[in-house]
Amino acid sequence: MESANNLNNVSTPRPLGRGKGEGLLPILAITMGDPAGIGPEIILKSLLIDETYEQCRPLVTGDAKVMEWTAQKLGYPINIRPIKEVSEARFEKGTLDVIDLECIDMSTFKPGVVQEQCGHAAFISVTKAIELAMNGDVDGTVTAPLNKEALHKAGHNFDGHTEIYAHYTGTKKYAMLLADDYLRIIHVSTHVSLREACDRVKKSRIIEVTELIDDACRQFGIEHPHIGIAGLNPHSSEGGLFGWEEAQEIIPAVEELKGRGFNVEGPVPPDSLFAKARCGKFDGCVAMYHDQGHIAFKVCGFQWNKETGKMEAAKGVNITLGLPIIRVSVDHGTAFDVACQGVAAPDALLLSIDYATKMAINRKSKK
Repeated sequence: MESANNLNNVSTPRPLGRGKGEGLLPILAITMGDPAGIGPEIILKSLLIDETYEQCRPLVTGDAKVMEWTAQKLGYPINIRPIKEVSEARFEKGTLDVIDLECIDMSTFKPGVVQEQCGHAAFISVTKAIELAMNGDVDGTVTAPLNKEALHKAGHNFDGHTEIYAHYTGTKKYAMLLADDYLRIIHVSTHVSLREACDRVKKSRIIEVTELIDDACRQFGIEHPHIGIAGLNPHSSEGGLFGWEEAQEIIPAVEELKGRGFNVEGPVPPDSLFAKARCGKFDGCVAMYHDQGHIAFKVCGFQWNKETGKMEAAKGVNITLGLPIIRVSVDHGTAFDVACQGVAAPDALLLSIDYATKMAINRKSKK
């Protein structure tokens, strides 16, 4: 998302963990994203910050020529080093190791424009990162934004990152988690119509995603997560006056979870759940559908500047739970309108690196 922030006044996100335990720092594969968007820029900004290399060993999957072109255009003091294998990476600040997929023809490349070759480049950057993680060559993956139109132009008919990861890892049960400070939101359903979303409010799915967010909170260092489960209807149906889903699906799910020892509360009226969570009452929230969770999250984390007509900040991360590998992403788009102008803030990518690092360290400690 576009921002007026520049490299010298980045607001550093609240640290979640710096990877300074025993052993080597986690290796993170950061995908380039759609090269016509702000992905390359925010990656370069993030890797020019000392703190990044104090918590992880980062490398990029994508096109080295794009990264070098962006660095030169914006005047960033960083050397781009193309490599083919993770074993070749040096992980030195000032030198960006890029698993070079050689996927962009720079003679036709245009920043800020939807292009088939950019959609394909974003796609293979992601599948390469998945391959590295599945093979154990990296400890986690962080994704820069891609453009769905460009992705589809290239013939890759996925709804987005989440579906790509699920397909290439063979994962059937997964869910999206949005996280920023105290506000952590998982969804019963995401990219379906509102009508279908209501039909998907089922006891089994509510239990499934609650288990996922409880486990995620523990990976973030929260020992006994308190999870708030939203109602679907206004006032959580007011005892059946405004709907039946609470009585037939949500309350039975809450009761079963409590019986199994989960610290859950609900159904909490959705117009108050997220406000309470933002202030620390809940460690995690279960939203019943996409917009119920996303609107609350983005009202808190996104800041629009009326005078400049631009988004000043876009904090928050998107974590795919249920995968056999770690995937954390910025929760904003490609911002083609400000691509390669030097104004995109890397806050969300820095926060994504924080979360991925914390999760990687947690997984290593359990092995």
